[in-house]
Amino acid sequence: MLIFGIETSCDETAAAIVEDGVNEICSVVSSSKEFHEKTGGIVPEVAARKQVESIVPVISECFEKYKEIKGYESIEHCYTDIDAVAVTIGPGLLASLVVGVEAAKSLALFLNKPLIPVNHLIGHLYGNYLVEEGVTKNIAFPAVALLVSGGHTELILIKNHGDFEYIGGTLDDAVGEAYDKVARLLGLSQYLGGALLSKKAQECKVNKIKGKLPRPMIDQDNFDFSFSGLKTATRRLIENEKIPTEVIAREFEDAVVEVLTKKTLNAVKKFSVKSLLMGGGVSANLHLRETLGRECEKVNVKFYAPPLRLCTDNAVYIASAAYFMYANEQYDFEKIKFEDIQPNPSLGIID
Repeated sequence: MLIFGIETSCDETAAAIVEDGVNEICSVVSSSKEFHEKTGGIVPEVAARKQVESIVPVISECFEKYKEIKGYESIEHCYTDIDAVAVTIGPGLLASLVVGVEAAKSLALFLNKPLIPVNHLIGHLYGNYLVEEGVTKNIAFPAVALLVSGGHTELILIKNHGDFEYIGGTLDDAVGEAYDKVARLLGLSQYLGGALLSKKAQECKVNKIKGKLPRPMIDQDNFDFSFSGLKTATRRLIENEKIPTEVIAREFEDAVVEVLTKKTLNAVKKFSVKSLLMGGGVSANLHLRETLGRECEKVNVKFYAPPLRLCTDNAVYIASAAYFMYANEQYDFEKIKFEDIQPNPSLGIID
C-alpha cells in the first residue's frame, strides 16, 4: 500500500511516499529555518507564508522523484499508484496546519483516494518502523514510548496500533524547550540551540560539578517531569559561578538524561513492556539514546530510536503512522468526510 504523506505542523513543508508503512520511497522537506534564525524564534505568520509558497513545489518534487525511481514516462502513472493521502492535523501552528490540510484535501480529491488524518505526536513514534539497511523491525507490544521534543515530554503506553494510554508528562517546560533556552543562556545559539548544547557537553570528558544541578522529580513515584526549575538553576549557575561552558553543558545534559532515563525505565518495569520507543527532535540526542539503550539491555527490553534524519519533522513518519492505522482497521477512513477533517493546533497525544 502506497501512502502520500504531507506534514506542515511548524516551519517545515514536507511530502513523502511510503510503502506499507516501512519502506520510504521518496521524501522532500523544505524549511524556513533560516528566516526564523534572524528573529531568534518561529514567527507563525512567516512560517505559514513560506509554506503556502512551498507546498505545491514540494508535492510536485515528491511525485517527480517517484516517477524517476519507477522509471515511468508519464506522471499520471504515479498518481494511479497512490492508495491514500495522509496529513498532519495537529498539534502545531494553526495557519501552518491549514496549509497542509487544505493541500491534502485537494490532492485526495484529485486522486480520488481516501484522506487519513494523523496526529503529529503519534507520527513521531512511527519513525521507528522505517526499514534501515534492509532490516525490518518487528516491534512487540505492549510498549512504552518516550516522546521528547521542543513542545512535548510525554510517556505513553502503547497496547497496540491506535491503542494509546497517557501515563505521564511535563508539568511545565518541555525538555527540548529547556535545552534551547539553556543554549541561549550559554551564548551558544539564539534559536534551536539544543543540538549545539549537546555537542558542547561532549567536550567535557569529566563532569567535575556532577550533582550541582537538581534532578527534578527523579525520586517521585509518578511519570511526570518538570524542567522549569532546572533551567532556572542553570541560569543561576551561569551567573554566579565561573565554570567553563562545556562543564555546565555537561552537567545540564547529565541531569536531563538521568531524569528521563529513570522515569522511563520505571514505566518500562511497571507495565512489563516488551519494547521502548523514542520519538521527537530530542530523540536525536546521542547521550540519551545510548543511555536508554544500555538500560533496556539490562532488563531485556528491545529499544528503538528513529534514524537521526527522521527525528525532526518530516512526512515519512506521517505516512507510516497512517498506514498502520489504516491497515490495522483502527478507523474506516474511506467513510470520513473531508469537511470533518480539520486542523487542531491543541490536539493531544491520545485525542
